[in-house]
Amino acid sequence: MNFIAIDVETANADMASICQIGIAKYVDGKLVEEWSSLINPGDYFSPINVGIHGISETDVIGAPTIPEIGIILGSFLNNAICVCHTHFDRVAIGRALNKYSLEEYDSVWLDSAKVARRTWEDCRWRGYGLADVCKKIGYEFKHHDALEDAKAAGMVLLAAIETTGLDIESWVGRVNKPIDPTKKSYHSARNVEGNHDGELYGEVLVFTGALEIPRREAVELAAKIGCTVNSGVNKKTSLLVVGDQDISRLAGSEKSSKHRKAELLISEGQNIRIIKESDFKELVTHSQKLVDE
Repeated sequence: MNFIAIDVETANADMASICQIGIAKYVDGKLVEEWSSLINPGDYFSPINVGIHGISETDVIGAPTIPEIGIILGSFLNNAICVCHTHFDRVAIGRALNKYSLEEYDSVWLDSAKVARRTWEDCRWRGYGLADVCKKIGYEFKHHDALEDAKAAGMVLLAAIETTGLDIESWVGRVNKPIDPTKKSYHSARNVEGNHDGELYGEVLVFTGALEIPRREAVELAAKIGCTVNSGVNKKTSLLVVGDQDISRLAGSEKSSKHRKAELLISEGQNIRIIKESDFKELVTHSQKLVDE
């Protein structure tokens, strides 16, 4: 029952552009310590991201950089079970550390979204977002504040432990097993609905811009980690992957029609995450590591 819950917010579509980190420490299932800080990402702030979390470039003036809080992060994350809701936060931490040539921490990561999918039947294939699960368990929080989201992820894990009777060590092993052993597994890249047990099952993904990897290979990788891949952005889209060159051109001011449509839908309240291709490939790499483990 001892673990760390962590969440990050980013300044733009680059997952390394962390602008806030929140950490909640639990001992014997009790919240014993909270830590949160704004972070200067040394990068531009996308209006879309600012609209989600409310943090702007002005807010992080004088805030520490990732290297400047490295010791603090290590005191929490090293030799700890680290909980985050979906592994976007885990990858963002890794990308930020890599950006500054810092070593990753010695942590065991546990995805509370995967825990929720294996605890409550109505969360298996949809409705396992942090807000949805917290509504289910009766926990109220301020979404898109890093500390609030971190504590919420911790509460999801504790609720799952209470519901199932599995302890945290058991959950570390359980999340890497199929959700439903009787459900047909993914075998073909043509299965655009994706791998039911994939890390990102339920995400509806669209690619845009010039990609380094062939588009067909990108679709296959996305399907393997659970994404449904569509050709166009619509009201079902939840993830837009943009070519690195496109995302960096003029700090993202020159955008494809898909990118502009995604931002319009975000401004209307749709929950779409925009990331660059290299971050997508890192998500795939982390997913494969979990399978291998």
